[in-house]
Amino acid sequence: MSQEPLFFDDLAVGDRFETGTHELSADDIKRFAGEFDPQPFHLDDEAARETIFGGLAASGWHTAAITMRLLVTGGPKLANGIVGAGGGIEWKTPARPGDILHVDSEVIELIPSRSRPDRGIVVMRSTTFNQRGEVVQVLTPKLMLARRAA
Repeated sequence: MSQEPLFFDDLAVGDRFETGTHELSADDIKRFAGEFDPQPFHLDDEAARETIFGGLAASGWHTAAITMRLLVTGGPKLANGIVGAGGGIEWKTPARPGDILHVDSEVIELIPSRSRPDRGIVVMRSTTFNQRGEVVQVLTPKLMLARRAA
């Protein structure tokens, strides 16, 4: 990751960024679920075995939160931070206890603002993988990013 902040004008379609990793534990999964998504397949190993997940699975929102943390701490250093302006999220396979997650991001579109010349929208595809290379989540945010002063 570059130490210098990146502005809209510094990016090009196809630019790629990779984060560090985060290991997920059963305790982490249960703690997050207990506060934010208290469903049996996130809270109880035995109950989870009887669901479509077939075992304890992290909440998709937990995966999204880990993805955000990885992007903020090890993704592209954007000039004004990671400021969302919409987007989409897909959960492909559940994150499980012991999974080691990392995120690969690619710039897929750059949209200069017509009404605010000091900024633009960067569309990224941020794919969260586990240690087996399985896609856990695909996040496609639209990020508002400052342009360099003219």
